[in-house]
Amino acid sequence: MTETSIVLILFGSFLGLLILGAPVTVSLGVAALASFLYLDQNPIKFVQIAFTSVGSFPLMALPAFILAGALMEAAGISKRLVHLAESFAGPVTGGMSAAAVLACMFFGAISGSGPATTAAVGMLMIPAMVKRGYDKGYASAVTASSGGLGIVIPPSIPMVIFGISAIGMQVPAEAIAVHGEFQSVSITKLFVAGFIPGMVLAGALMTLNYFRCKKLGYKGTDEGWSLSQITGAFRTGFWSVMAPLVILGGIYSGFFTPTESAIVAIFYTLFVGFFIHKELKWKDLARCLETTTWLSGRVLLILFTATVFGRLLVENQIPAMVAESMLSVTDNLYLIWILIIAFLLFVGMFMETLAAIMILTPVLLPVTYNLGIDPVHFGIVMVCSLSIGFSTPPLGENLFVASGISNISLEEVTAKALPFALVSAMAVILIAFVPDISLFLPRMFGY
Repeated sequence: MTETSIVLILFGSFLGLLILGAPVTVSLGVAALASFLYLDQNPIKFVQIAFTSVGSFPLMALPAFILAGALMEAAGISKRLVHLAESFAGPVTGGMSAAAVLACMFFGAISGSGPATTAAVGMLMIPAMVKRGYDKGYASAVTASSGGLGIVIPPSIPMVIFGISAIGMQVPAEAIAVHGEFQSVSITKLFVAGFIPGMVLAGALMTLNYFRCKKLGYKGTDEGWSLSQITGAFRTGFWSVMAPLVILGGIYSGFFTPTESAIVAIFYTLFVGFFIHKELKWKDLARCLETTTWLSGRVLLILFTATVFGRLLVENQIPAMVAESMLSVTDNLYLIWILIIAFLLFVGMFMETLAAIMILTPVLLPVTYNLGIDPVHFGIVMVCSLSIGFSTPPLGENLFVASGISNISLEEVTAKALPFALVSAMAVILIAFVPDISLFLPRMFGY
């Protein structure tokens, strides 16, 4: 009976406040505090749990990656990466829009953020596509849909948050009894695991893009590929291409941790921006620091309250109840995967990605442990599923960004982005059903 009451108080007050328009942080905090008072627990425990949540070492990577992404845009690195992707367009049907997907992958390997990737790539690629005869709505839709790759291609801010949420969780004893020991979760391992799934999602988007462009008659350039143009773009973008190679190469080789790689990225960008490209100015530096402070503060406030919310769920056996109800519907692993992905896609439509990860990890991770699913594999599927939420209404942050850049209605961008969301969901199901897509690289690197 107590568990039922807690579920009603916790989720009832949370959803009620969200419907009234309260921010996610306030809704989570008030719901958790109401549950503490109902359970007659000392509210000081609330503050202690919340304070501990923001004191973890891996969390230092969060503001550092946000700053690195903002600096790279100001230093002209993202502009050169987009120009390089554009040079590969050539005579292929839909080559320019495929270049937009490629540019989002490049920038995703730097920024770790969906809306930041959409904004950086969209500012340059949407006008370039329109100039080549593309419909504004289609150009915006393909950029918004590809922007979600920003959180799948490592380094990724949501992977850092999932790692922090999962590291602090105990594996249920009954899951160990049935399936044996599970491998530990680390942010480095998640970064390594995210690379191939990111390629699978990008491949799905490019395949659909090719067929849609063929139908719409968006052809490539008449002059074909220009080796001199590609070489020129690579020469001017050399230091930009080196940025993701330095970051990911250092992480994958074990030379530095993800947290340290974010600091390396900042110093690398400062060096390139001030001394190589000479485009970074002191006023840009102040603006980047302001952006970082605002975004980091917002994320930390959500983390502060979401951790307490998650702890209450675990202490009151709510994840076990969810697992039991799911398993009572079916014990078929593939059907359960489809239920989980459908649930995550639904949540992604209404909730900000980082908040969704922090709230749902304590609920769903124990369920997957009981099914024998590898926690790293689950983390990748979760991030991939929620990345689609960036381009699905009503929240769809990437849709708002792309609509703002192209100055066309949100409805038009949304209608043209939905087929991309559908094909991305099919790619996520493939990633879930074939664990080796996520786990092959970590195994190869000895994790």
